[in-house]
Amino acid sequence: MQTFTLEQVAQHTTTGSCWVLIQNKVYDVTDFLFDHPGGPNVILKYGGKDATAAYIPIHPSDALDKNLAPERHLGTLDDESINRLKESENNKVQTKDELRVEEALKNKPPLQRIVNVEDMEEVAKKILSYRAMAYYSSAGDDSITHVENGRAFGRFFFHPRVMKPVSQCDTSTTILGFKSTIPVYISGAALARLGHPLGEANFTRGAYKTGIIQMVSTNSSLSYAEISAARVSPDQPLFFQLYKHVSDATAEKRVRDIEGLGYKAIFLTVDALVPGNRELDIRVPHYLEDLENQGLPTQRKPDEDEGETDRLGTAGGLVIKNDADMTWEKTIPWIRSITKLPIVIKGIQCVQDAVLACEAGCEGIVLSNHGGRQLEYSLPPIELLYRIRQQRPDVFEKTEVYIDGGIRRGTDVVKALCLGARAVGLGRAFLYAQSAYGEAGVVHVARILEREIRFGMQSLGVRSISELVPQMVERVDWQPVTRAKL
Repeated sequence: MQTFTLEQVAQHTTTGSCWVLIQNKVYDVTDFLFDHPGGPNVILKYGGKDATAAYIPIHPSDALDKNLAPERHLGTLDDESINRLKESENNKVQTKDELRVEEALKNKPPLQRIVNVEDMEEVAKKILSYRAMAYYSSAGDDSITHVENGRAFGRFFFHPRVMKPVSQCDTSTTILGFKSTIPVYISGAALARLGHPLGEANFTRGAYKTGIIQMVSTNSSLSYAEISAARVSPDQPLFFQLYKHVSDATAEKRVRDIEGLGYKAIFLTVDALVPGNRELDIRVPHYLEDLENQGLPTQRKPDEDEGETDRLGTAGGLVIKNDADMTWEKTIPWIRSITKLPIVIKGIQCVQDAVLACEAGCEGIVLSNHGGRQLEYSLPPIELLYRIRQQRPDVFEKTEVYIDGGIRRGTDVVKALCLGARAVGLGRAFLYAQSAYGEAGVVHVARILEREIRFGMQSLGVRSISELVPQMVERVDWQPVTRAKL
């Protein structure tokens, strides 16, 4: 294999010839510059340099093989250059954000002090890098939809039944026929390695230990094969959240790949076809630059082109190649033609589309507004669930219905099940958990939810999920006080 010096690599920094270093290997990325979802500038910034630290947390291990021809894998650095890079890394001055994270990790509370989902979020936001925190927590526009997703659960109150035998309470259910210890699944969440080096594998192993199901995002930071290999048992089910690529050929290969790896269902995401306006995420480069400069003049030229990634944020760069022309008449039959896997539509936001999904024969629907990350003022999923129950109760007989967004408590889960949901998905909660405590954090959150769900069921006077019925909840027209933090 050919070797190169740092000086040789440093000569290739333009759109005419751009090389980068990743884990001491040299790649010619010239032909890929304008195919990169975030635009060429995000790569050119690292032209002729070591891009390892920026690349590894947000790209699966097979990304280079999939996107670069073999002849563009040029070779490796020579031994002297590798040693110089190591020395440079050892002498690197930590950024202010890195120093903040280091201090926060020293003061991180022991896991047993985390008693609810919001506790976990608070700890994670302190120990995450600013970039990771902004990506995980960002929401659309003014975050109104994100906030209302949670507040909406407060408009539903219980009608508990008493004098019922509830000592034997079973929280288990099935999702698309697969057993789950609780009516909760890990929703598809991208870039878990931004928060923890083991990334999505923490979800996989934590899900196995607690008997719940993981949905894997198209934009995972581990490859689909790596996540599949992380399963403790080959029988452990995995679902796949599909962002359909604008190229049918690319989308088909992706579906066939995950089916071959043993994934059990496709959750087709339909509520994030174009980049959302997630301003916290978009501002990250400017915030970090200002943090380091502390009021000194910026090095960025006033008229310098920011590039697509700076304008769209990390999240925007992930969806820019999505198919924005999907239809009920075309897309569902096309997916049926290439796979036998069940199809669930993730991102239903109105009653009419819930009905159309049933008519299209979809095995399930997820009522979701992408966690409030996309269209501001989309209806909270629990409110939509209520409207479907009122207007089209037949939907629940024709397909399995799930919701995600705003769920913080076991009582939130129980309310959704009373109204007809089969299960609920949580994404951010598990992202925060694995970021703060790895696999153990995932297990801890699942067990918190199991305890709270069991308590809610027993307090309502039921012993099984099937006994939860619409008559047990009532929607009120007033908004209760905001949840108190004790």
